[in-house]
Amino acid sequence: MGDVDVVGELRARVGPGRVVDDPDVVESYRHDQAALTSASAGRARAVVRAASVDDVVAVLQVATATDTPVVTRGAGTGLAGGANAVDGCIVLSTAAMDAILEIDPAARTATVEAGVLNADLAAAVARVGLWYPPDPASRAISTIGGNIATNAGGSCCLKYGVTGDHVAGLKAVLADGTVIRTGARTRKNVAGFDLTRLLVGSEGALAVVVEATLRLRPAPLPPSTLVAFFATLAAAGDAVVGMEGVAEPSLLELMDRTTIGAVEAMTHMGLDTDAAALLLVQADSVAAADEISRCAAACDAAGASYLAQTADPEEGEQFLAARRSALPALERLGTVLLDDVAVPKPALTTMLGRIDAVAERRGVVVGTFGHAGDGNLHPTLVLDASSPSSVADARLAFDDIVQAAVDLGGTITGEHGVGSLKLPYLAAMLGPAESGLMARIKGAFDPDGLLNPGRAIPTLSA
Repeated sequence: MGDVDVVGELRARVGPGRVVDDPDVVESYRHDQAALTSASAGRARAVVRAASVDDVVAVLQVATATDTPVVTRGAGTGLAGGANAVDGCIVLSTAAMDAILEIDPAARTATVEAGVLNADLAAAVARVGLWYPPDPASRAISTIGGNIATNAGGSCCLKYGVTGDHVAGLKAVLADGTVIRTGARTRKNVAGFDLTRLLVGSEGALAVVVEATLRLRPAPLPPSTLVAFFATLAAAGDAVVGMEGVAEPSLLELMDRTTIGAVEAMTHMGLDTDAAALLLVQADSVAAADEISRCAAACDAAGASYLAQTADPEEGEQFLAARRSALPALERLGTVLLDDVAVPKPALTTMLGRIDAVAERRGVVVGTFGHAGDGNLHPTLVLDASSPSSVADARLAFDDIVQAAVDLGGTITGEHGVGSLKLPYLAAMLGPAESGLMARIKGAFDPDGLLNPGRAIPTLSA
């Protein structure tokens, strides 16, 4: 990088007012929402608020010419430190690229720029009777580009799949400014390697996604809903496993005792705070009521202490409000370190027990909630960020929970991504051959290692 005036070069290439080096503004772009990663985030030399593909191309050409790293950022809602700045980098924001370019009802696709908010897309396609299923909890404020970067999930993913299952094609920009297109609008496409799937979930480490063509579905039928309380976490886990094969829920969410208590304290909804676990189940098929009845039978067989079901969508939404309040309610108790692990569904009961054991052994408050239907849990550690011992205990508990998931044949991250938060655990998931292959793929896309360096893939020793 030397003495090259990178900011001056950017201003010469990008539209007026889009290059910002004011220290206070740059600071506001330094890290995402991942607890305990902000202190290690670096200091960017500038933020570029791109408004077009040409802006992105110009930024990457300047970066390559000056050997300057680039960290791409959407809305900054990430939970793994994947959009945290590195020292001397350019933070490239695509949030202003927020146009819905086309909605094609006949093809059931929408083509959007990377900065479009998930909820805005969902509302736009709903107006023509269609549905964009991926529903991360942050959908009201997270961007499609960010969702693609992490292959974001959500509660609907149990039946309808994660973000990548709805991406037909991408426009992206390589580190040297080359624009590429991947995928096709057709339902079938096996021409060449699947570069679309490779870019989805790559956390900005291979290319900068600037546009996406997304697959849509017809609007779902009104759901039937079940709420079930349990005296033990094990019983709730057994109920989840018991539903497999007897029904196909569209949603199956769990909250543990700590989470139930926090939500009740915040919302006063009348939840049973003596219960060890709560399951929320929805089905949206033409036989939804029958499916919910079969789910209720599985819960009863597992020892549910209370069951209630409804075919009224509005009443079902009231039940789901409890689950959506989980993280805000736990945040009222202290600083939270949100984990994101997933295990095969048969191991769910064991994993819930391991989390409880870790909380007791480390003396840490852990509220567990998540997408139990696909084994994706969010054990949320509550800590006092001003206390070094509290932070240290939480980090040890976090380590233990991640290792427990790996030991049970699971993954260190189900939907939030690796970022910087989970990078130390990646070696537990990957062998040296797989790590080396990822490094070579990274080199093919980004030979100088400028895009989101030190994120998403293992760092190989020299």
